[in-house]
Amino acid sequence: MSLSVLLAAAPSPEPGGSLDEAAQQAGNAAGWVEENWSTWLNTGLRIILIAAVAVVLRHAVRRTLTKFIDRMNRSAQAVEGTALGGLLVNAERRRQRSEAIGSVLRSVSSFLILGTAALMILGAFQINLAPLLASAGVAGVALGFGARNLVTDFLSGVFMILEDQYGVGDTIDAGVASGEVVEVGLRVTKLRGENGAIWYVRNGEVKRIGNLSQGWSTAGVDVQVRPAEDLERIRAVITEAAQEMAKEDPWTERLWGPVEILGLDAVLLDSMTVRVSAKTMPGQAVGVERELRWRIKTALDEAGISMVTGAPEEDPGGDPTAGMAAPSAYASATSPQSLAATPIPPPNVSK
Repeated sequence: MSLSVLLAAAPSPEPGGSLDEAAQQAGNAAGWVEENWSTWLNTGLRIILIAAVAVVLRHAVRRTLTKFIDRMNRSAQAVEGTALGGLLVNAERRRQRSEAIGSVLRSVSSFLILGTAALMILGAFQINLAPLLASAGVAGVALGFGARNLVTDFLSGVFMILEDQYGVGDTIDAGVASGEVVEVGLRVTKLRGENGAIWYVRNGEVKRIGNLSQGWSTAGVDVQVRPAEDLERIRAVITEAAQEMAKEDPWTERLWGPVEILGLDAVLLDSMTVRVSAKTMPGQAVGVERELRWRIKTALDEAGISMVTGAPEEDPGGDPTAGMAAPSAYASATSPQSLAATPIPPPNVSK
């Protein structure tokens, strides 16, 4: 029974009432306070202890996560500019990825710690938490059904960042769009297409990712020449042109291996295709292919080796009437076929 209930139930003394009734009411109130002051003190101390532990634990966890993220950034900056740093992701991408992961972890830890502390404080007031938890569960299910696309985008973004599928500066093919990654978020990824357009791709809509900027790329060039050319001479000319290209800047850095002649890819009646391949720096395959075509074409022209660059030329020594159609019987107006096809004139019905 609370103090307000006791005071409300007790009759108020009338102006002319006795002092004994007032003294009795004061005594009852003092006795109630004396009986419940320990409970009040215990409850207050529990609430203060729970709040203090929650605040300290939240600060310690967030500080630990911040130090861990800073250490990751320092390790990425230490290898930047070295030979090892060229094989790893750049420092800016590592920083953005680590900051995103740290933000998610800090938010999750704060929600768990503060939510648990709030439930413990409500329990200290002898409040039945079963209806509250049941209502929260129903509300969570309803929110999950109503915002399932948002939840899907968020979870996909979290796993994408944790697995480091792509980052800022990578060239990717996301199925629905392709281009260079401009910004990575937990819900939306921003891409810049080849024509300069900005694509906003929801992370939940991405079913597959093709990253063209991780590891290494392959540059492939097909050289079509006539079947009468000497293959060994062609190999020597292409090899010499590729070696000269590998010694010059900036191709000496973009080529991560020797240019290989894989052999004949196709042999036809009017042409044969020689396949040339090279391992390149990520994202530099297109530039290497263009330069390699330029140098191979120039070298073959200097060596007198002609390339097949279109439809085969017609043989001028052939029969000029080979492409002419056979004469038709309808060409003569007196032929039986022409007479049979002549329309019958209408009968003369005039009188």
